[in-house]
Amino acid sequence: MSDGGDHPREACGVFGVYGPGEDVARLTFYGLYSLQHRGQESAGIATSDGGPVRLRTGMGLVSHVFDEPDLARLQGHIAIGHTRYSTAGGSLARNAQPIVVRDRESGSEIAVAHNGNLVNADVLREDVAAMGVELHGTADTELIAHLLTLAPAGTWEERFHYVMRRVSGAYSLTIMTPDTLFAVRDPLGVRPLCLGRLGDGWVAASETCALEHLGATIEREVAPGEVVQIDANGMRSFFPLGQSDRTAGCTLEYVYFARPDSRLSGELIYLARERLGEELAREQPAPPSADLVIGVPDSGIPAAIGFAREAGLPYQDGLVKNRYVGRTFIQPDQRIRDAGVALKLNAMREVLEGRRVVVVDDSIVRGTTKPRVMELLRRAGAKEVHVRIASPPIIAPCHLGVDMATRSELIAANNTVAEIREHIAADSLGYLSVEGLVRSTRRPADSLCNGCFTNRYPMDVQDQLPLVAPRAERDLATTGSSGSG
Repeated sequence: MSDGGDHPREACGVFGVYGPGEDVARLTFYGLYSLQHRGQESAGIATSDGGPVRLRTGMGLVSHVFDEPDLARLQGHIAIGHTRYSTAGGSLARNAQPIVVRDRESGSEIAVAHNGNLVNADVLREDVAAMGVELHGTADTELIAHLLTLAPAGTWEERFHYVMRRVSGAYSLTIMTPDTLFAVRDPLGVRPLCLGRLGDGWVAASETCALEHLGATIEREVAPGEVVQIDANGMRSFFPLGQSDRTAGCTLEYVYFARPDSRLSGELIYLARERLGEELAREQPAPPSADLVIGVPDSGIPAAIGFAREAGLPYQDGLVKNRYVGRTFIQPDQRIRDAGVALKLNAMREVLEGRRVVVVDDSIVRGTTKPRVMELLRRAGAKEVHVRIASPPIIAPCHLGVDMATRSELIAANNTVAEIREHIAADSLGYLSVEGLVRSTRRPADSLCNGCFTNRYPMDVQDQLPLVAPRAERDLATTGSSGSG
C-alpha cells in the first residue's frame, strides 16, 4: 500500500467476467478483492443478464462497498468491476466506476471500467460537450464511454476504430453491453491486462493474481492495441488501429504497483524485484562495515532479499508493518497523529540495536516519510542507516495513470542525491540506474515507459495534472452520489 509520501499512489484495477451459470457478481467481488492494492478510494460492480445494467458503486474499500444483499441484487451472466485510486478526475462519488451511459443507436446501456489516463481529456471533454452530451462526472472514463456511443459507424470494429483514433494516453478497459464483454488495451500497452478461462466462461483482469485466486486458467495478456470481444458466440479479437511493434509498458508495475505473485510478460513480479535488488547491490554496494540488510514492507522486501544475496550479507526483518492502518473511520487524536509513520511501521530493537543497517525500499517520491523511518530505526538503536532505492530518482510526474506528485513536489526533481541524503538523515543513499531497472524487467528498453525517471514520455503529454479544473470537482463534490442502481 502507498503511504502517500515516499511511494507512488496506486493505479486502478479493472475486472470483467463472461460466465453463463456463474455467480458473476461474487466472482467480480473476489477479483476486485485481489486487486485492492491498486486502489482504495472507490469500488464498483456492474452486471447484466441481457437487459438493463445493474450497478453498485461506492467510496471506500471493496469490503466496505458491498454486502450480501448487494451481490444478490447484481444478477446476470456478465459483469465488470473496478477499484480506484483517482488520477484525473478527483476522489468523488460520481467518479466511482464502472460508469454507465446509454447507447444512442440501440438505446441499451454500456458500462466502462478504466485503468489509465487520457492525456487529451480536455480536448475530448470540449468535443463531447459540443456534441450535446451532458457529463455527470470529471473522470476521463466517462469520455471513453460517450465516445463509444457517439461513434458514427455501426460495427464494434468501426466503433473502436473511431474511439481509439480519438483518445491518446494509457487505457486498459473492461466494457460491458447487455450481451457482450470487451477487454481493451491501448496501442502502447502502458497498463497491464490479462485474459483467462473459467469453466465455459472468460475472465479479464488487470493482474494475473486475480485470475489465479478464482481458479481461472491464465491464457495470455491482452496485446497492446487489441480488443477482445466475448459473447454467446465465444471469444474473438481484433486490432482497430492495426498491430504495432512499439510498446511502452510502465516500469513502476515492476517496481511497486503489481502484486509480487502476478506475472508481466511471463515474468513473476517477485523475482523481478529480487533482480532489482541484485542490480542495486552491484551498482550501489553496501559499505564494507554493513552488518545486515532489511526491507521496507511490503514492496521493498523482495529487492532487499536480492540485495542481501548479491552483497553477501544476512537479510532480516527489521521493520514490521501494521496492515490495517488507514482501514478505520476513527480519526486519531493529536498524539497518535504526531506518531506519524510509527502507526504504519514498527522497528524491532533486538534486530537493529548496535548494528550498521542497509535499508532497501522501492522508491522515494516526496521524501516526507523517509526521515521518520530513519528516526524509527535510530530510535531502535541502529548504529548506521544506509538507504538503497530499487528504482531511479523520480524526476517527473506521470501523466499515464499514476498519481505521484507535481514536479515541484518531487524531491529528486529539485535536489541532488547528496541533498536528499541529508534531508532524510541517512548515512548514505544510492539509487538504481534506469539501465539496471530495465535489465531487471528482462524486456527491451524501447518496450518500456520510464517517463517519471527520464522526463521522456512515449507520447506527447500535457505539462501538468490534474486535467480537470478544481472548481468542477468542488461543484460535483457537493452533489455526488454513490451511483448505485
